[in-house]
Amino acid sequence: MGSPCHFALFELKPEFQLDLDQLATRYRELARNVHPDRFADAPEREQRLALERSASLNEAYQTLKSPPKRARYLLAMNGNEVPLEVTVHDPEFLLQQMQLREDLEDLQDEADLAGVATFKRQLKVAQDELNQSFAACWNDAAQREHAEKLMRRMQFLDKLSHEVRQLEERLDD
Repeated sequence: MGSPCHFALFELKPEFQLDLDQLATRYRELARNVHPDRFADAPEREQRLALERSASLNEAYQTLKSPPKRARYLLAMNGNEVPLEVTVHDPEFLLQQMQLREDLEDLQDEADLAGVATFKRQLKVAQDELNQSFAACWNDAAQREHAEKLMRRMQFLDKLSHEVRQLEERLDD
């Protein structure tokens, strides 16, 4: 991770549970200070540095505000990078994925906006449970494998949540 620690940029302790409102407030404060427009009349080198600082800040913010990205980042801080693509050996979760996808397809086929809202709430509950489980184990070397499994589940549910929002928008039109 060649750039400064994302948590350090925001003067936060490396923890999974974050106050997202506090993070957003701090981001806005920092963004104002490093925004490239503030350096429009500065020498080219300062302009380039401002652009780099702004890009680093944006990347850090995007990572920390997203639970799955934050989880991946924390795991990487504690050891080796977590590969993006791996074969998942988690039959229970694979079955859950298939069921969730089928449920979402059914809701789409039926154009059931109320059902989508219910599905979205259930998905949020599942995401919150995963977040709590990850928060409890990510920093324990003995539970590294379990934490990685939870992080992968978080990534799937995050992607599914995005698909649900897209479906909701299509059905709402």
